Amino acid sequence: MASEFSLAELVIVAAAEAFRDGGELLATGIGPLPRIAVGLAKLTFAPELLMTDGEAYLVEEPVPLGPRNGYQPRHSGWMPYGRVFDSVWSGRRHAMVTPVQVDRWAQGNIAALGDLRKPKVQLLGVRGFPGNSVCHKNSMFLPSHTRRTFIEGEVDVVASVGFSDKRWPAGVRKLPVDIGIVVTNLCVMDFNGPDHGARVIAMHPGVTFEEVQAETGFPLIRADDVRTSLAPTEEQLAIIRKLDPTGIRASVIKGNPPGLRAA
Repeated sequence: MASEFSLAELVIVAAAEAFRDGGELLATGIGPLPRIAVGLAKLTFAPELLMTDGEAYLVEEPVPLGPRNGYQPRHSGWMPYGRVFDSVWSGRRHAMVTPVQVDRWAQGNIAALGDLRKPKVQLLGVRGFPGNSVCHKNSMFLPSHTRRTFIEGEVDVVASVGFSDKRWPAGVRKLPVDIGIVVTNLCVMDFNGPDHGARVIAMHPGVTFEEVQAETGFPLIRADDVRTSLAPTEEQLAIIRKLDPTGIRASVIKGNPPGLRAA
């Protein structure tokens, strides 16, 4: 275990575990920390993961974040968007996505805040979330765990499908939904409780279950074997620095706090 590390680095290590034992899948991390997490998983315990250069090729060496400064990706295969979508539609992909709202049914929102007809904040739109959420496995990362992100009712815009029957049209066969883990600045959760209830399966050092519940708008289940999130090793930190040489990770969680809370 390293003696000093940031919360962002601890989160990267926790997020990488989403991709353990998943097999040969196209792995996509949306946002800096999820992307570094996929690269960390590939370079340590999941070499079978497929990653792209963000353009049209597969790479065995994850492309670092930030300015490339002459860095040339080492291509290992052809992966244009047609093949990407073939992987998506056939379920051979696992993405870690970054919604701005999540509800008790694991539905995610990236589209807008407020009434969709006249939103308070216009965001990305639903984009590929609806299809992705029923075609392949998805995990999530939210950098700020509050009642504004894990809300009491339903998300303002259901951009990704969860475990609620409310949004399925009558007579339409409900498609399966596969939610992996949800990583935040406080904890790691899943939706594997009774009736797909949200469970806290790990808490970051110094965080209590009561604190997590207080910042969540719906009831949580404390897993029987809840654990403390593992600190990064020196090897993992070296890989993280290689994947993020300009320190973009420091800008993701507000204030870039340390991974170990002060007493």
